[in-house]
Amino acid sequence: MRTATPRSREAVEAVIKAYDVRGIVGEGIDADFMRDTGAAFGRLMRSEEATQILIGHDMRASGPGLARAFADGVLEQGVDVVMLGLTSTDQLYYASGVRSCPGAMFTASHNPAAYNGIKLCRSGARPVGQESGLATIIDDLVAGVPGFDGARGTLTEDDCLEGYGEYLRELVDLSGIRPLKVAVDAANGMGGHTVPAVLKNLPLEIEPLFFELDGSFPNHEANPLDPKNLVDLQKFVLDTKADIGLAFDGDADRCFVIDELGQPVSPSAVCAIVAERYLAEKPGATIIHNLITSKAVPEIIAENGGKAVRTRVGHSFIKATMASAGAVFGGEHSAHYYFTEFFNADSGMLAAMHVLAALGGQAKPLSEMMAKYDRYEASGEINSQLASKAAQEERTQAVLDHFANRIEKIDRLDGVTVELKGTKAWFNVRASNTEPLLRLNAEAPTRAEVDALSAEVLSVIRA
Repeated sequence: MRTATPRSREAVEAVIKAYDVRGIVGEGIDADFMRDTGAAFGRLMRSEEATQILIGHDMRASGPGLARAFADGVLEQGVDVVMLGLTSTDQLYYASGVRSCPGAMFTASHNPAAYNGIKLCRSGARPVGQESGLATIIDDLVAGVPGFDGARGTLTEDDCLEGYGEYLRELVDLSGIRPLKVAVDAANGMGGHTVPAVLKNLPLEIEPLFFELDGSFPNHEANPLDPKNLVDLQKFVLDTKADIGLAFDGDADRCFVIDELGQPVSPSAVCAIVAERYLAEKPGATIIHNLITSKAVPEIIAENGGKAVRTRVGHSFIKATMASAGAVFGGEHSAHYYFTEFFNADSGMLAAMHVLAALGGQAKPLSEMMAKYDRYEASGEINSQLASKAAQEERTQAVLDHFANRIEKIDRLDGVTVELKGTKAWFNVRASNTEPLLRLNAEAPTRAEVDALSAEVLSVIRA
């Protein structure tokens, strides 16, 4: 019976964030840490009477070894393990949902190749965040995870890719849409694994870009939130004369959309069109949106007879609110989209299928179809590196002081959101939950206004 060696709280909290585990491999993230984290998670799940945990990993080179170490820790606690192998994050959520098992997904999502981490969930893809289990895991790692004197768990291997594809195709029927040419940039991430399995035998001509699985990301980073990582797809859409472009992040739980003119479609517009589709089927339903999404989102929800509920950023917070509010759909500015029939979990693939269904169900090109959902201009997420929490707080307060005489309304649901007097302009400044960054998002009626506002806020943050 192995009892884990105690660890410093500072070291543990450096990699266990608000809603996941993430860090640089070799600097806080290694096999020993993952074995102990697996033991802590196994112990927590055993205390909740779980008998089996599903484990998947993305295409990062460090994934298989770290996943195996984590599995060893789980097995030490007398809990069985099913190794799913290569999976997208939403594929792991699917398996957790249909099998009613807790899960651990090894990924660092959009982060560079040096990173890895874990997204944890309970059975039914229910989130494990700081207030719903991660704090307990931290305490166990700091104290030293106690050993278990019962029988060791058993390990098996399985694959759920085909079942995942079938499940999604049943949720969104694309069989009757008009033929579409779809350019897909997988960024050498898990989209290259899942797209061929899901979007098959449909009236879709898939044009693949960077489908080879490679966690070193040789072509560009798997972070489509950064505009520079969309450039290849924008050109590819034009070169292939595609009707639509889809860009997935590394673990394929996010999807960004490019129109036939090579222009990005804002995630807020995607949120709005999916919300509209749900409200057409379920009048009066509740839709979740985070506080960074465009004001157009709650406006369109209300116009379609729905109830809009605003929440903070982050998947564990959104999922919890989805459940408590009985919401049918939720969207974030970062292109995370959550679905009640997908266990309140996020799926980039399912969001893409809704957009394909909307596009293929009418005759207009995507740019014309989406025009009514873009009512404001947005800055996009602009990051400033400020390593310490004290520096982030000091710069945030400096921004509030700078705008003090022009503030109409302020709230602190997540960072600070400021609405300015005499205009529809607003901005949010918040600390990242996963990186040493202070994030700025701004919105205004015109491009000139949002550019000027962003520059003014950044001049204070970066002073």
